[in-house]
Amino acid sequence: MAKPNKKGPTRTVDVFCAKCKTQLFKYRKGGKGALVKCFKERITVSYTTTDCQCPQCSTPFARDVLVRGAPAFKMIGGKVTFK
Repeated sequence: MAKPNKKGPTRTVDVFCAKCKTQLFKYRKGGKGALVKCFKERITVSYTTTDCQCPQCSTPFARDVLVRGAPAFKMIGGKVTFK
């Protein structure tokens, strides 16, 4: 399968924890749908100390997966929001 585009989209979104509203990271998102997965190479700024866990409330918000051969975070439904 094809890997995701390295350069990726130019539109950045801020990803927040749905429980405590802490900013988790800035992500270059393509399309206008829901945030289902985040490719690690598209994350521009990360505010988390441990992967897939909110730094404020320690709630897990994603799982580490490989999507089309590229490392990514698979979001748990309802745990994150984005603007």
